[in-house]
Amino acid sequence: MKLDFVVTKEARTIDVTRAFAAPRQSVWAAWTQKELLDQWWAPRPWKAQTKEQHFAEGGQWLYAMVGPQGEEHWSQAVYKAIHPESSFGFSDGFCDRDGNIDENMPRMDWLLRFEDAGDETVVHIHIVHRSLGDLEKIIEMGFKEGFSMAMEGLDELLG
Repeated sequence: MKLDFVVTKEARTIDVTRAFAAPRQSVWAAWTQKELLDQWWAPRPWKAQTKEQHFAEGGQWLYAMVGPQGEEHWSQAVYKAIHPESSFGFSDGFCDRDGNIDENMPRMDWLLRFEDAGDETVVHIHIVHRSLGDLEKIIEMGFKEGFSMAMEGLDELLG
């Protein structure tokens, strides 16, 4: 499936659109349930490992990206508005294993929208960075490549 990935530096945004050959309910579940997220969220050979998740407005997802040598990079997502099987948002930041945000690392706000397109589900992802520097740092860290790989993993999970 084709991944549209658009960076708009003036607005500090990344917009990603991706279609999945699966019903909306399945795609929504893959984005919102830790058992499924852990199977695809990290780009291979990395693995996502959830410490805790409470998918509700004000709840959080605390997880680590675990590398092949056991290295861990922690992140925390705090959920905002949730409209079941339609859209949800969250604020995301790097943190320690206890969820303490690292203010020296990029932070971003995500909005995901899910829509039916025939026998596919299209996910529209709008990511706003707190600063142009944060956006540039995320790009330098390989966000596009890693996120593209994760989307392929989600395709496999939904297949």
